[in-house]
Amino acid sequence: MMKLTATILLGACLVYGQDHQMGVNQRGDQVMGFSHEKATHHFRLYPDGGAIEVSANDPQDAETRDQIQMHLSHIAQMFADGNFHAPMLIHDRVPPGVPTLERLKKAIAWRFEKTSQGGRVRIVTHNLEARNAVYEFLRFQISDHQTGDPDGVSAPPDRGKESTKR
Repeated sequence: MMKLTATILLGACLVYGQDHQMGVNQRGDQVMGFSHEKATHHFRLYPDGGAIEVSANDPQDAETRDQIQMHLSHIAQMFADGNFHAPMLIHDRVPPGVPTLERLKKAIAWRFEKTSQGGRVRIVTHNLEARNAVYEFLRFQISDHQTGDPDGVSAPPDRGKESTKR
């Protein structure tokens, strides 16, 4: 009986996980304006904050690249204003760190940068509490989007050649 109960619970957890991921993908496609299947997300933690990076999987897919750039430009402005409704809609909950990010919005810079295949939002803060909230938020994104990105802090790469500031 114990094995049967454990098997049923494990099955329910797997179904919930699949349903949750499917919901994140569907809601994300609607909110972001491009298909998650046509783009790759990365979330990076840096000593001074981090980055949200999105690129079109096909270098020739200008439509997806343009949608990514529009979305990230919008997101950078929304986050700078303390508006985190988009991630709440996508994830169907308030992501960890958001209450602190909203409260300390003036201590955080959210800078959009175009790349050849999409763009990134570079996040910079010198406030320890804000930086910890950025890390919480990005680690949640790594987990919920299942990107496989490392959740540790690393030095940002030199991207001077790739990015074109807006």
